[in-house]
Amino acid sequence: MSDVTDGAGTKDREDRINPAVFYTSAVGIALFAIWTMFFIDSANFVINSVLAWISDVFGWFYFVAVVLYLVFVIGIGLSRFGKVRLGPDHARPEFNAITWAAMLFAAGIGIDLLFFCVSEPVTQFLAPPEGEGSTVEAARHAMQLTFLHWGLSGWGVYTLVGMSLAYFSYRHGLPLTIRSALFPIFGQRIYGVIGHTVDIAAVIGTVFGIATSLGIGIIQLNYGLEHMFGIPQSTLTQGALVILIIVFAALSAATGVERGIRRLSEFNMALALLLLLFVLFVGETTFLLNALVMNIGDYLSDFVSLSFNTYAFDPPVDWLNAWTVFFWAWWIAWGPFVGLFLARISRGRTIRQFVAGTLILPLVFMMGWMSIMGNSAIELVMSGATEFGDEAMANPGSAIYLFMQSLPLATVTTIVVTLLGIVFFITSGDSGSLVLSNFTSTLKDVNSDAPVWMRVLWATIIGVLTLALLLAGGLEALQSTVVIMGLPFSIVLFLMMLGLFRALRVEGMKEDSHRASLSGYLSGRIGAPASNWRQRIARATSFPTLAQVRRFMRDAVRPAMEEIRETLEKRGFPARIVEGEGDDGCLSLNVAMADDQDFTYEVWPVCGTMPAFAVRPQQTASEYYRAEVHLFEGSQGYDLMGYTKEQVIEDILDQFERHMHFLHTQREAPGGATRMPDDSTKGPD
Repeated sequence: MSDVTDGAGTKDREDRINPAVFYTSAVGIALFAIWTMFFIDSANFVINSVLAWISDVFGWFYFVAVVLYLVFVIGIGLSRFGKVRLGPDHARPEFNAITWAAMLFAAGIGIDLLFFCVSEPVTQFLAPPEGEGSTVEAARHAMQLTFLHWGLSGWGVYTLVGMSLAYFSYRHGLPLTIRSALFPIFGQRIYGVIGHTVDIAAVIGTVFGIATSLGIGIIQLNYGLEHMFGIPQSTLTQGALVILIIVFAALSAATGVERGIRRLSEFNMALALLLLLFVLFVGETTFLLNALVMNIGDYLSDFVSLSFNTYAFDPPVDWLNAWTVFFWAWWIAWGPFVGLFLARISRGRTIRQFVAGTLILPLVFMMGWMSIMGNSAIELVMSGATEFGDEAMANPGSAIYLFMQSLPLATVTTIVVTLLGIVFFITSGDSGSLVLSNFTSTLKDVNSDAPVWMRVLWATIIGVLTLALLLAGGLEALQSTVVIMGLPFSIVLFLMMLGLFRALRVEGMKEDSHRASLSGYLSGRIGAPASNWRQRIARATSFPTLAQVRRFMRDAVRPAMEEIRETLEKRGFPARIVEGEGDDGCLSLNVAMADDQDFTYEVWPVCGTMPAFAVRPQQTASEYYRAEVHLFEGSQGYDLMGYTKEQVIEDILDQFERHMHFLHTQREAPGGATRMPDDSTKGPD
């Protein structure tokens, strides 16, 4: 857009690296990788020592934090703020529900479901944290713990981050990075040291979270290759897998969300469902369905006690570090990655739709997947397959393959599992490289992605770190590092909760103030001359072309804005008119309000489909245009076309008076005003 009042054009932004975040993160990760690869013993000692300290001092904190995140997002979704859109008011979702659900599933849980769907239920059944193993009670409790670790609690983290990023980026135009969620707390300081520190913490946590997931995938794929082709389990094989998968991940990331990640996610979702149905129908179908219903009831009825059970009197420290504390830290570490990806694919949905979708859709699939796979494996152990149970505990990567050997068509299902693992691996890698590239870039448009070369670079960095952690101690080192790296970002999540609450509180004030000022707006019309009813009929029954709308904006809207601008400037309110470039550009009146939120009134030519009743003989046009009013929060849904200049002035003043009433309400609210970003607070060019 260009400023047509003073002739000055706006400064174009170009996509570029954010040097403070990119170089600090990349150098820190590279140094850690070198340390763990070449000084394995000292790295293991330090990692284990820090893990022991965090587990002893902060283990309880992970339990409480995860519950609070979940309660917060559910509360926001059920509140009046649930109807707020993640984007302008007129925005609508980019992806349909099925595609959206597939991408949620592939990015958020991916290959880890394959790794843990057999190994965790069997391990919790044979070696529970308390009580006797290998009993019916142990079987029920094993599924409760599995549901706890993969259910609502973890997805609450993803929902919090995704909701915050989508809201601040797509509704308020801030960068699609973690720092944006802290704008209501720190204001412009998010573009300095505070913002850099938060984004660096997010990048490092994300990298280690993804490296853990990919490391788990490599362990499993390595076993699968040995099982099918005799390729030995070794560091050399794992290194080759890292190189191969990261290459494919980089290629997929380079194609973007629409083609690469979307298509892979849909394919994997369909393949996983086929495998699940196969296990259900070739196994003890009635038993598995009964067990599923029972597992859901056990999980929901004991959810609160499970969520707060820290085993305080006799804590199983090793079990907690390997399971619940690890999982909570892992979900938190993955929060920035999956949250940003969820935000990236959720523009246009309401907060309520987003919360319901991200909590319920993955939960439904998880319960079906874990229950059918887990109960089948437990039933196999209870039937006498003790060697299978021991191997699943000792070598978790082998569990899913050994389980498939007990079913018909073992060769086919083993190939399907391997294919699923590879594609899940790629979707985690490509999603991760895309997200990390966006985190470490300054993008001119929140709807765009970082350059391809940067995504390839981050895919390589993830691969190197994954291999380094595998060399340092395999799965144990991966789990320990995640617990450590998840702690700093857990604090950031509480700041995100505060920032989002403050911003939504402003949304509520704006809505209340508009409603309260309506009576004044109506009373101002009492005694006014009646509108020309013929003019109103003409407006209602006309379907103008783009040229007619542009002429109307030039002859009526622009002069109205000019008169208001001149009058406001005489009263000390700096105002400017900005005209968009191109035939479909808008006219915008911006009034600076110092430390309060600026007033923005825009008129956009919006294309609509010509209604059938309006088509006349010889008429070929299939579309018409409206002159729609937009405020900062998006389209107001009504059309100015056909208004006189005086009527346009009245409409602008109506909206300006509502905005002034909102600012008054905000200033008088307890706790003072929270300024939300507008054109003057979106950071440096």
